[in-house]
Amino acid sequence: DFAFLTHKMMRMENLDVLFAIAHMGNKVYVVARSKTPDVDVGAMVGILGGGGHAFAAAATIRDKTQAQVEQELLEVLHENIRSGRRAKDLMSSPAIRVSPDLSCEDARNLLTRYNINALLVAQKENGIDKLMGYISRQVIAKAVHLKLEHASVSEYMTTEIAVVETDAEIQEIQEKIIDNKQRVLPVMDHDDIVGVITRTDLLNVLVRQSEFRNQRLPDPFREDISARTRNIVRFVKERLSDQLVEILENVGKVATDFGFGAYAVGGFVRDLFLFRKNEDLDIVIEGDGIAFAQKYAQMHGARCHQYEKFGTAVIIFPHGFKMDVASARMEYYRFPADLPTVEMSSIKLDLFRRDFTINTLAIQLNPGKFGILIDFFSAQKDIKEKSVRILHNLSFVEDPTRVFRAIRFEQRFGFTIGKLTSGLIENAVRMDFFKQLSGRRIFTELRQILEEEYPTRAVQRLEDYDLLKFIHPALRMSRKLISAFNAVKQSLSWHDLLFLEEEYLRWIVYFAVLVSDCDRKTTEEVCDRLEIAPRHRVIFCNERFDSERCLYQIQSSVSLKNSELYKCLSGFRIEMLLYMMSVAQKEEVKKAISYYFTQLRQIKPVIRGNSLKDIGIEPGPIYGQVLNAVLDAKLNGELQTFEDELNFVRNYISPNPPSPFPERAGGEKS
Repeated sequence: DFAFLTHKMMRMENLDVLFAIAHMGNKVYVVARSKTPDVDVGAMVGILGGGGHAFAAAATIRDKTQAQVEQELLEVLHENIRSGRRAKDLMSSPAIRVSPDLSCEDARNLLTRYNINALLVAQKENGIDKLMGYISRQVIAKAVHLKLEHASVSEYMTTEIAVVETDAEIQEIQEKIIDNKQRVLPVMDHDDIVGVITRTDLLNVLVRQSEFRNQRLPDPFREDISARTRNIVRFVKERLSDQLVEILENVGKVATDFGFGAYAVGGFVRDLFLFRKNEDLDIVIEGDGIAFAQKYAQMHGARCHQYEKFGTAVIIFPHGFKMDVASARMEYYRFPADLPTVEMSSIKLDLFRRDFTINTLAIQLNPGKFGILIDFFSAQKDIKEKSVRILHNLSFVEDPTRVFRAIRFEQRFGFTIGKLTSGLIENAVRMDFFKQLSGRRIFTELRQILEEEYPTRAVQRLEDYDLLKFIHPALRMSRKLISAFNAVKQSLSWHDLLFLEEEYLRWIVYFAVLVSDCDRKTTEEVCDRLEIAPRHRVIFCNERFDSERCLYQIQSSVSLKNSELYKCLSGFRIEMLLYMMSVAQKEEVKKAISYYFTQLRQIKPVIRGNSLKDIGIEPGPIYGQVLNAVLDAKLNGELQTFEDELNFVRNYISPNPPSPFPERAGGEKS
């Protein structure tokens, strides 16, 4: 019978309390059992119209659905169950706390002295210790390893910290410790710190250590198995093409043949949940990634380029699709702003080395586990909350370029940089870690920002965090510059809507605007700092100034013939024409450049050198002078047909003997 099954399930699952609901015939039955004085099931079921005693009760309910009964029961439980175990009963007191100006070295000594794993940081205000955050043993150890032992704990403490009041129940305590991944949970009496609850304190209350060992139950506080997982195979197949799903399935099969774990990771997985198209596929292999890539390429008719030093490879499919493969690896840094040293590791350590939580999602690809989403670091929560957060407090010390990426992701996705992460950016700026970065690394990050669809706000954020000074002290985002950046966006959108089959580099246009208030000497200093390649340096240090002289000439002229406009603009690359459109102050000047771009630059004479020879003109420098004259006349609307051009040449030659110094294209004398 139902009561017997409930009793059996209680024993089999070793439960303290069980409420079982079943719908049979036209009735709903509730059977309840309890082994704890915290839950009086007789009282609970009595509210539903049943009866019994504190440890066993039952109810038979008519004229209600099972869903209605379940909802009523949940409301009864929520209103009536109160745990006898509260924060004041679990906490350790007094809580060991330190001042924010304590050095990391001294903090390490305190942790050792008291044999604890975290310290609360508090500032004395009006005789009360005001909680500012906490710092863990791991953060302090890494700070000392990076030779930051004299830095104060306030520089690297976690400031986003959950707290509980003294009467908080066990469920609230558990949720705040686990969901926030806190090693310590401060217990407050209003604004006063009265104690602290550690993860070990909570673990001892929830279960006995022997039960974990004997029953082989998972320990929710062991970090190596703390990932949140769920099956998203249907979602994957809805979001991706059949061809891409087949590639992922084949990756899992080949990896399994080797005995390796295979995962899709990074931005590819993140963008699935942001509903953004991203086919930059990154695969992590728990094992020899290069051996896997070689075998996969061989089996599927693809090419493989491997990089032994980093344990990575690129698989290139016959239709051009590329897939990046890496061995699961961990990184460590010998000093601030150093390039990482790489070692083999597991998928969790591989994900932990990444820059932000939103980039730490992984999808398992092995058969039998295909489509299992793995989330070790609450990435789904941060994506839902639209927050950019680092994984550990020394992230920007190890690699300051992550600051640029934080800003890029924030603006690309419409997210917000987390409070703690923002404070650590300010700290990295204050401690001048960016000065140790090579110009090439800064330029790489800046270029990626300028290649974004809407880089204006991202560059403003660089200014907000005082980061532009690490490129050059003269760079400032003035209102004029912001207006020019917005104009670049309009110019690029206008160009793209022309659907011309011409490639151009959008970052060059934005960068030219960024340095548009700099003189030649300052521009050269900026290029030196960023180690910009000579082929690009000439654009900013030479062509930009030529374009500005041309722009001044156009703006100063009352009216220009088409031929004059052509000669002024014909020597410039697409990026410089778009730059001039963006910084031009007058609307008629923008229209003139647009007219050249869409109409004039396409105009060419039909007549050629052979035609000149046919009408008796001897080959020589005169050809250039004649063809330039034909082009001028055609640009000015005087010539329409091939016959018009021939007649023009005959008339041009007859009264005008050739000049000993004929003009070249662009108006220069030869």
